[in-house]
Parts: sequence; structure tokens; C-alpha cells
Amino acid sequence: MEILLKVRKTLDHHARETTRALWGHLWDLRRTPADRPIFIVGCSRAGTTLVYKTFSESREIGSLQRETHDYWSALHPPEERGWQSHALDRALASETDRVAVTRYFHAQTGRNRWVDKNNQNGLCIPYLDALFPDATFVFVKRDPGDNLNSLIEGWMRPDEFATWSAHLPMPVAVDGQYRQWCFFLAEGWRALAQASLEEVCAFQYRALNESVLDAREGIPRARWVELAYESILQDPVQAFRAAFEACGLVFDAAIERHCGEVLGRPYNAFSPIGANKWRDGPHRKRIERMLPTLADLAGRLGYAHAP
Repeated sequence: MEILLKVRKTLDHHARETTRALWGHLWDLRRTPADRPIFIVGCSRAGTTLVYKTFSESREIGSLQRETHDYWSALHPPEERGWQSHALDRALASETDRVAVTRYFHAQTGRNRWVDKNNQNGLCIPYLDALFPDATFVFVKRDPGDNLNSLIEGWMRPDEFATWSAHLPMPVAVDGQYRQWCFFLAEGWRALAQASLEEVCAFQYRALNESVLDAREGIPRARWVELAYESILQDPVQAFRAAFEACGLVFDAAIERHCGEVLGRPYNAFSPIGANKWRDGPHRKRIERMLPTLADLAGRLGYAHAP
């Protein structure tokens, strides 16, 4: 039985590869442009995976069902820019990139319209907008207390969140013990390479969210959707219905059922889904120290006060 399972997996793998090769060849013949791609953006550990996986349930769009940071980083490697940041500005967008990205997603999904998620892309909205002027951006935001709590937990899992950072140009000793930089690089990260874990997480929360908010000013409202993580916790069906409709996607019965059950099967969560988890967690003192420094940003995000 074990041999049969291995044979089946091998055959399935080759079938998928053959299908992708065919889709790629078809795109080469037709060169159909991407059609209103959807980019899920937001700070790491803000709930973007939950949103991405839910959008991936739509039968109207393609999805790779995985993060794509390796693909995007290969287009413009951060080491070629001196490891300053994962940010990409509008000037880096080119027709070569547009063709390569369009072909890649079509070959992987067989669709001209697709959804993508990669938290580093929150630093790259002007670049993505230049590549795809009809793209829709879905910004997932989360209150600073819970987001910091989850970032701290993530930094304790470098095998999952620091797979890309083995060759940074300087030593890292966050909190004196974390030797691999997690999640993403933002301008100014070097000054925090020896800082406390809570300072680094607050820096990342600010850098990513401010980048998204600043980029929002240049995106037409019709192509911008905001989704607060707390609204999903309160009523996932209504929250996702509004987001789907804003993206021009049908919110059918199957999607509604998925949304009605989604909080019971969290994606990549460190603990049961809920709000204000940081208050009862082991990192409360760390977070309380940083929340006053994020109060201005919390206001910009629509949170009247840092929790």
C-alpha cells in the first residue's frame, strides 16, 4: 500500500507539472495580459494567510495556494540592493517583469485573474501598481497588541520565518539570542540587529503598515479594499462578503459556508483564534512597553487607541 501511495504521488506530481507546462506554452501563443490581479497585503501575522486562503476558494480566480516571496525576491534580489530592504519602488517595474509575472501565474494557475499573497509585497505596492494598473489591493490590518504578540511568537520560529535570511551582511542577535532575521527587511533594520525582540517587532509593524498607508494615497478607491482582522472575528461571513463584492467576485453558497466555518480551522495560527490574546499571554509586559510608541500609527489604521 505504501508503494502504491508513493507511485500515486509521483504520478500526480508529473501530471501537475505537465499541466503547468501546457498552460505556459498556451500563454506563449496568446500572451494574454493579467486581468485585475488581487494582492493581499498587510503586516506579517496580521491575518493575511486567512484572507488569502479564503479568496483562494473562489472559482473565478487562480491561486498558487502558497506564499510567493521566493519568486518575487528572485526578480529583484535584496542582496543586489545591498540588503537595504525588501521594498520595491515604481521605477523598478518593467515590461520584462510584467511579462514574466503574468506568464508565471498563468502557467501555475491556468488563469488570467489570480490572487497572490506575500507580506513583503506590502512594501512594494507602488511597484505592483506600476506592473498591473488594474490590480486590486486588499489590505489586512490588525490591532497592534495582537499583531505584536504574534510577531514575537513568529520570531521564535526561525525555521519557518527566516529561511531567506541566512546570508545577511551583518550578524544578528535580537534579544541577544535570535540569530536569524525573520519576516522581512525594512529600511533601517540594521540599527535594530541587536535590539530587544519587542523593539524589532514594533519596528516591523510600523514599517509595513506605514508603507501600505502611504501607498494607499496613490491607488484609486475602486481598487483598494481594507479588511480589519477584528471584523473577521466578529462576523466572518459579512466581512468576506463585503471584500469579495468589492473585488467583483461572486460570494456564492460554497464561499459562504467556508466563511462560516473558517474560524474553526485557522491557517498557521499559534493558538486558538481570538482578539486581545496578548493581554493574557507571556509577552504582555513587552507589548505594553511598545504600545505607546505605536499610538499614532494605531490611529491612522482606524484603531482609536492602542489596545
